Amino acid sequence: MFEPHPILVAAITGFISGLLLSIPVGPINLTIMNEGARRGFRWAGMIGLGAVVMEVIYCALAFTGFSSLFERGYIKAAMELFSFVFMLFLGVKFLLARTIPATNKIEERIEEKLHPHSAFMIGFVRVMGNPGVLLFWIILAANFVSREWVQPNGTGKLACIAGVALGTGLWFFGLSWAVSLGHRKFSQKTLLRMEHFSGLGLLVLAFIHGGHIIWQMARHKM
Repeated sequence: MFEPHPILVAAITGFISGLLLSIPVGPINLTIMNEGARRGFRWAGMIGLGAVVMEVIYCALAFTGFSSLFERGYIKAAMELFSFVFMLFLGVKFLLARTIPATNKIEERIEEKLHPHSAFMIGFVRVMGNPGVLLFWIILAANFVSREWVQPNGTGKLACIAGVALGTGLWFFGLSWAVSLGHRKFSQKTLLRMEHFSGLGLLVLAFIHGGHIIWQMARHKM
């Protein structure tokens, strides 16, 4: 039976997770859409590039600094359960969203102190000002390692991080290109559909993860 190479599995895991977590409409997506419609693809694309760089930094911090804490024993089991609940919560939250979120106070304070002027730094600072991004990657990195989707070594983690960069980059640059065509803006209804699509994807992943937990419990009892 064909078994994919661990590096390929890690890269695909990073790509899918990076793509799904980039779709929910937040400050960075709204900035790209507004600036892309007003100033064109190049400016919006540079905002997206800055966002990708900071996203990858947060992802790398999660893998190098935290994921190894959740690889064994009861901590690993508890982390798997927490990951299931967390993905379920996010999926339901995105799927039931009725409004588009604005910037939070932390983001506003960081932007006031750093005063980003270039397109790249606007994207970089807006992601940096959202500590929830780091929390997402800490939880997901621990889950990926515990599930053995990402091998707990430098090669496996690097492949996953590269997949994250590709997934987030594909979304942000694709969004920049889409909104720059004819200098158009997406309607509130379209933005909510994007949010709901991401929530549906996270719910699918949550149920797959929950099924795996149940299968492990049943196998352990046998």
